[in-house]
Formats: sequence, C-alpha cells, structure tokens
Amino acid sequence: MRLFDFLPSNNMNGRLFLLINLLLTLTTFSQNSSVYPQTYFQKPLEIPIILSGTFGELRSNHFHSGMDIKTQQREGFKVFAAADGYVSRINIQEGGYGKALYIAHPNGYTSVYAHLQKFGPEIEAYIKAEQYKKESYTIERFPGKDELIVKGGQIIAYSGNTGGSSGPHLHFEIRDGNQRPMNPMLFGFKLPDAQFPEFAGLYAYPLNDSSHVNQYHQRTKLRLINNGNGHYTTESVEASGEIAFGIDAFDRLDQAANKNGLVCIETKINGQQNFLIDFNKFSFDETKHVNRLIDYEYFRTSKRRLQLLYQKTNNPLSLYKNIVNKGRLTVEPNQNIVYQIIITDFNGNASSITVPINHAPALSVPNTNDSFSEIIISQNQSMTINESNCSIYFPKNCFYDDIPISVEYDNDTLRIIGPEAAAQKSFAITFDTSQYTTQDRKHLLIASVWGKNRKMYPVYTNREGNNLRAYAKVFGNYTLTEDRTPPTIEPENFKSGQWMSKFRYLKLKIADDFSGVSGYRATINGKWILMEYESKTGMLTYDFNDEAIKESEHKLIVVVTDNVGNSTTFESVFYRQ
Repeated sequence: MRLFDFLPSNNMNGRLFLLINLLLTLTTFSQNSSVYPQTYFQKPLEIPIILSGTFGELRSNHFHSGMDIKTQQREGFKVFAAADGYVSRINIQEGGYGKALYIAHPNGYTSVYAHLQKFGPEIEAYIKAEQYKKESYTIERFPGKDELIVKGGQIIAYSGNTGGSSGPHLHFEIRDGNQRPMNPMLFGFKLPDAQFPEFAGLYAYPLNDSSHVNQYHQRTKLRLINNGNGHYTTESVEASGEIAFGIDAFDRLDQAANKNGLVCIETKINGQQNFLIDFNKFSFDETKHVNRLIDYEYFRTSKRRLQLLYQKTNNPLSLYKNIVNKGRLTVEPNQNIVYQIIITDFNGNASSITVPINHAPALSVPNTNDSFSEIIISQNQSMTINESNCSIYFPKNCFYDDIPISVEYDNDTLRIIGPEAAAQKSFAITFDTSQYTTQDRKHLLIASVWGKNRKMYPVYTNREGNNLRAYAKVFGNYTLTEDRTPPTIEPENFKSGQWMSKFRYLKLKIADDFSGVSGYRATINGKWILMEYESKTGMLTYDFNDEAIKESEHKLIVVVTDNVGNSTTFESVFYRQ
C-alpha cells in the first residue's frame, strides 16, 4: 500500500500525521537494520533462496528461529559456510533439528544449519569417529577453535530432511554473541517481495465484566472490508469500558505461495502509537511464551493463531516495544476513537485496518459462572492434589494466571477439567501401581485419552519404584494402560543369506505399535555398528563405507526396545567381499 493510504481522503491532516509517524517508524527500522553487517554472510545454498518459513513465525509452543530455505523437494544440495569461522557445535538427534551444524564467526555471530542429510567429508569423519566412541547415533559435540576450521563458501554439509522437518529444506539461523536468534534478513539477504501482508480476521476483546463490544461480553469477530492496496476498514464499532483486539494475519513472498509470519505489528489510537511488536530477535528462554502472545483458548479449539494486540499479565516477552497501557484502550462516554492496526513485512510492505469506535453503554451484564470452581491452581505457588491412587503436582508459575479446575478419578483414569489455559511449565501426574503384580507393572505406562473414540496416546512415562510419572501441559483424561507388544524389525533391502558385495547401504525398518521405539543396538560379528535412524520413516541405515569388512560371512544382530522395555531381536547372515 502507499504510505499515505491509511485514512479516508477527507482527513488530510490525519493522513499527513500518520505519514510522518510511519516514516519515523520505518526510519528507525532501517537504522536498526544498518547496524548489522550487510555483506559479511553469503547465502548457504547455490540455488535461489525461496522460503517456506520466515523468522519469528508463530509455531507450536515456540517462535521459528531461522529461515527455512526450500530445496526443490529434494535432498543433497551443497551447503556452504556463510562466512569464515570454526565448527563450534555438532548435534545429531532423532527429532528437532536432526543433523545440525553450528559455526562460530570472528565477528561474534554464529550461523546454524539444520535438518542436514550429512556433513562435509572432514566434519563427517570427525563426528562418525565420535559416534563410534560413544556407540550412539544421537550425539552432541563442541569441537575446539582449532579442530574444524572452515572458510566462507566451503562445503560443510548437504541439505536433507532429518529430525522434525516435514519436508526437505535447509533451516538457517544467525545468532548473536549470547546465542539469541536474529532475523537473517537483517544481514543483507534480499528476497523479492512486493506483496502486501494480509488480514484473515479481526477480533475484539472486552477485558472485564463492565466492558462490551457491540453488546457482546466475549471475543467478537468483526467484519473486514477490503478496500484494496492493503487497506481494510470495519463498520463502526459500539463499545464501552476496557477493550483490546487480536488479528489473524500473515505475509507472502513473491516466489512462494505459503503463508509466512510478519515482521512488525503496530497499533495507534487517534494517530498515537500505543502498541508495537518487533519479531526480529528473541531469546530461546522466552520462545515458549508464544502461547501468551496468542489467544491460546481459540488456538486449542480452532487450530488458528490469533495474535493479541495487547500484553496480558505475566507476559515476559521482549518483543513488545513502546506499549501504552499494555496496548489496551478504554472507551468512555462521549468518546469517538479511530483505532488502527498496521502490519509490515521485512521489505516494508504494509497493510492496515481502520476501526471507528463509538461509545455505547452496555445493555446487559455478562454471565461469569464457570464449571471449574472446585480447586484454584494459584499462579504464584505450588500445589499437590491427591486422589486414591494418583496425584497431580502443579509447580509454582505453572500457569500465567490463577486457574479453576476440578478433578475426577475412576478406574485408573484421571480426569482434569478446566479451561484451555496456556502452561509455561509442565505439571506432574503420578500413578501408584503397587496393586499390580511385578510382571504386570513392567508393561504399564500412562496415556492421554482424546476424542469421541477415546483414542489413547502414550505419554513418556518415568518409573520410580511402584510409581509411574508423566508430565503434561494440557488438561484432559490420563489413564494407566499397558503395552505387551514388542517392536517389529523387517529387512528393507536384503534377505538372510544374501551376497551384498555391491551394496553401499544395509537397511532395516523398525516400528512399535504403541509406546514407541526407545532405543536400538546393532552389531556385525559382535562389533557395534552405526545405524542412522530416521524416525519419520522408521528406517535404520548402515553405511558399509564406515569400515572395511574383511570376512566373507557376517552375522548381523539388531535389538530394538520400546518405551516399556519390550524388545525384539533380529538376526541374519549376509555375505560380502
């Protein structure tokens, strides 16, 4: 949209005032960007940078900490060091970042490359030697400054799809000296983007019993009128008391159809700024508080994230800037307000909503009765609730507010009933299993129960004597159940007794029908071998190039264990010269 296109044409003074304010905002943003080196880092792939995910996007329980670069739905693209430095960390895990590499640079920044297929030859040799020492696929190492030195543009890895990725891509980050992720676009990465950010929804929130919006005392959706060029308006809103707003909004880049996050959200009351969120930098300590920024109750019921344009209590996020009255506004008698929301992407494309608000007295009193009034979980102190064979422990600051709940227990099933409240810490659920036999106890675990079909989902369970303990962040039904079925192991690319002289890889597929794979161990002729595990496909893969095998007959033994201790042993003989 044009910078002066925020207000109707019959309000030239307002248009000029808003133009000046917006220019100041964009100037400040430009100045902040210019303090970062613009040519120091080069792009980490030789293919064009097209993003499937941008920095600061709202994800499940976290902010996205980098930019996701598309790799044309393929793996194996060369990944280059973004600048000179040394490998400061290598982390390989089954979920999360999968295979990840960290490079520390002389200017104090660290670049991160994740979901990799494999590392460059020198780095691959280093980490495989460490994996064989530890006899583990998952591993984390912190090489010294002089061990793995790299030059900018050097091949350090190949792009992949390992860990928790949903498709092949390269996750790329730049972190500051305190390991806080920053928007890589701040460092001179230019992407074509001429598109306005888009509003998908606008909601108003009466914030106390004496406030209303259009005579509603609850979250209220407002109808958006798209006037083109990134400018939206609403019909006149009648309200009184303390209110606030929330938006469903996103951005798109020119070369990709996927929805991305915003860089800046700003609100103004009669032309005066009262709220600003800047998504260009955050710390990992605060990323879990994304659930305090969104309307968490709405997300739990609709799976859509509404970004709240006011700061709720006990919200420690550092993203907020220049907030007046925590972004709230009070509509008083004889008062007319022009409320504006401005969303901006990194290239400065901006869209806005203008909301005219008039005062109108409330005609009714809201019904504040709730059905969760038996127990109050205090925000500022811990609490333990005991039932006949189980207990729940809520640590201090488990939730952001005091939460009313009720608890029911029957036939080894615990039901915790309460509002959809965001938790900043897990609460512990403990079941006493002393009434079970020792043999039966070995197969027990805790599961959550959801849906009309009462489907059970295993929750990772700790064993402490006769007690089983699991940790959760959402209310619901939790029950004791059992798993007596061991994992399965199937050879993928060979048969017992087969010659494999011309094979590069040996592959097996493993699975578990309920509690999940806990661990595995593989040996050839009694010697441990490194089998890489891809949890998304259940594939175990051994690379024959890891070590030279001299004998012609080889005995393979693979043992897989699930999370309650059921295990399966696979044995096979193959031949190789």
